[in-house]
Amino acid sequence: MQDHDLFTVMKDQLFTAVVGDVLDTMGHPNQFLPQPIKPLNPGQKIAGRAMPVLEADYPDGAGQGPLNDQPFGVMFAALDDLKPGEIYIASGASLDYALWGGLMSTRAQHLAAAGAILNGYIRDCDEIRRLGFPVFSRGAYAQDQGVRGKVLDYRVPIRIGATTIQPGDLIFADDEGVLIIPCEVETQAIAAALEKVATENEVAKAIKAGMSTQEAFATFGVM
Repeated sequence: MQDHDLFTVMKDQLFTAVVGDVLDTMGHPNQFLPQPIKPLNPGQKIAGRAMPVLEADYPDGAGQGPLNDQPFGVMFAALDDLKPGEIYIASGASLDYALWGGLMSTRAQHLAAAGAILNGYIRDCDEIRRLGFPVFSRGAYAQDQGVRGKVLDYRVPIRIGATTIQPGDLIFADDEGVLIIPCEVETQAIAAALEKVATENEVAKAIKAGMSTQEAFATFGVM
């Protein structure tokens, strides 16, 4: 299945809970990002490929390295490198400033990116809402990154909570969580999740018809 079709199927037919359950049974129990990372606009979903971005606190003028005289570090290069269907996913900084804003959303939307996920805060929320660009974060905070932090690198593995995100990993996010689906198991996981949804629909019909939950689980093996 091509990525465009895969992302459409995921958003139309699946939800993070069912895919997360499948990953648990496949031996991948730590694939959800921390619970506080939520969509700016409730009801939005993201499905796309990870473009991980490594952030760090970097007080202006405090260093001697090659990024010392570059406001925001290589953030603009990372943003401009986004490909269609990719998700800008950033972590590594403290919670002292915003990692994403309205102009970044405008650029990412122009590049046909699938969304942005920040292990931190965002700003310019009204502008992002008007754009309709899907952004997940820990909340809103107007304080700027420019004199406080920098992007050190991008398209590198990053870690958020107990989860490692590799470039190109499949990401699925909705109101209930942000899920990282490793590339090497994505085909099996999505197929199993679609099957599980179909079975759960049959369980729901049986319960509505009067079947007990014990009998339903014994019959269908899901609940």
